[in-house]
Amino acid sequence: MPHTFTLSNIRRESAALWQLAWPVLVGQLATVGMGVADVAMTGHTSADQLAAVSLGASVWAIVLVTVSGVMMAINSIVAHDVGAGALDRIPHAVRQSLWKALGVGLVAMLLANLATLVFDYLRLAPHVQRQAELFVHIISIGLPPLAAYRALYGYSTSINETKPVMVIAILGLLFNVFVNWLLVFGHWGLPALGGLGCAVSTGLCMWLMLGAMLLWIRRAPAYRATYPFSHWEGPQWAAIKPMLRLGLPIGITYFAEVSAFGLVSLLVARYGVVQISANQIALNFSSLTFMVPLSFGIALITRVGQAVGEGDPVRARFVAWVGVGMSLGFGVLSALLMVTWRHQIAAAYTSDLAVQALCAYLLLFAALFQLSDATQVATSSAIRGYKVTRQPMQIQLLAFWGFALPLGCWLGLGHDMAAAGFWIGLTIGLTVAAVLLSWSLQRLSLARVRAAQS
Repeated sequence: MPHTFTLSNIRRESAALWQLAWPVLVGQLATVGMGVADVAMTGHTSADQLAAVSLGASVWAIVLVTVSGVMMAINSIVAHDVGAGALDRIPHAVRQSLWKALGVGLVAMLLANLATLVFDYLRLAPHVQRQAELFVHIISIGLPPLAAYRALYGYSTSINETKPVMVIAILGLLFNVFVNWLLVFGHWGLPALGGLGCAVSTGLCMWLMLGAMLLWIRRAPAYRATYPFSHWEGPQWAAIKPMLRLGLPIGITYFAEVSAFGLVSLLVARYGVVQISANQIALNFSSLTFMVPLSFGIALITRVGQAVGEGDPVRARFVAWVGVGMSLGFGVLSALLMVTWRHQIAAAYTSDLAVQALCAYLLLFAALFQLSDATQVATSSAIRGYKVTRQPMQIQLLAFWGFALPLGCWLGLGHDMAAAGFWIGLTIGLTVAAVLLSWSLQRLSLARVRAAQS
């Protein structure tokens, strides 16, 4: 049978999933590389500049990831239509997703700027607070194009076209690093803006990536059968509403996780520049390794969604668990990498010895949660391939806001363990999420198989 868990079938599906995932992975790594470049380049200016960028980037990351989640509804919608052979429905869905992106991007821009009010309560040095606020105000210009880009990103990956997201992200990274070099350090006669140069660069980069994706879709033959820009179409609430109903739980799910990590950064701020900087570097590198299981997850939404759209729940279940296994396997490798090279990783980000030492310690906790983090992102993505989004949302809220943050605050603030206490809480929260989401996927996939067989 083609969907039984034999070695040959697993190899075949792993190859198919990897073929879809690797361009997404390169694109995700390039996108995260922008944040890595921001932190690394600012880290070689001053600890105060790094602290300001770390705080501003925490707010930016929360909003960015939430917007990406809300826009992810188009992934499963298009994947189901591809599986069902209903290509004629895709252009309309993409057009309406872009209207949704406009509203989501503008609301996100407003919320990001309002979120800077939280800096008033963190006992920051005045000049660090001013720089962090300006960072968010400037970088928020990239939120409307980001939302639109994510809509086109989801459309492209769900019709099995992942190459453009890789190429465009690499171009975006090169642009970001070059403009950072110009503006952070003041080369070629330009003013040395420090961390604010990173905000300008990233905001502009979002517009560049959107323009590149629009041009690619217009020129590439692969999009002709589902080309969404053949005619003008205004916003239709009847189409946007179900997309929001599907996408908002994903956005909230993403918010639950990233806000937990972001809030840790904000709470650690009271312990000084060394704690802030070490915490941010450890989070930044963890985000980099997380891109691999996340890319498997994005590919899983497409593979599972297409199988469900074809009316083949047996294949959908097989695809889901092969993807979870691949993601978990990488989690083991990334954990070993962090344990072995933690001191070298810290030194690559900053020349401050105190920050290096603390960062190397925090990376031990990051290594611990690699297995559960890889499992939870793969299982939640597979579940979304079934167009089920509320249950992952509920589980993530419980894991991060019911376990991770309360435990982190109790250890970090109540027992004065600072960043280490929060990282213990995050590790426990991710483990809870992994266990519950694995149980949920098993239940859902078996129920669909039994329903088809009855």
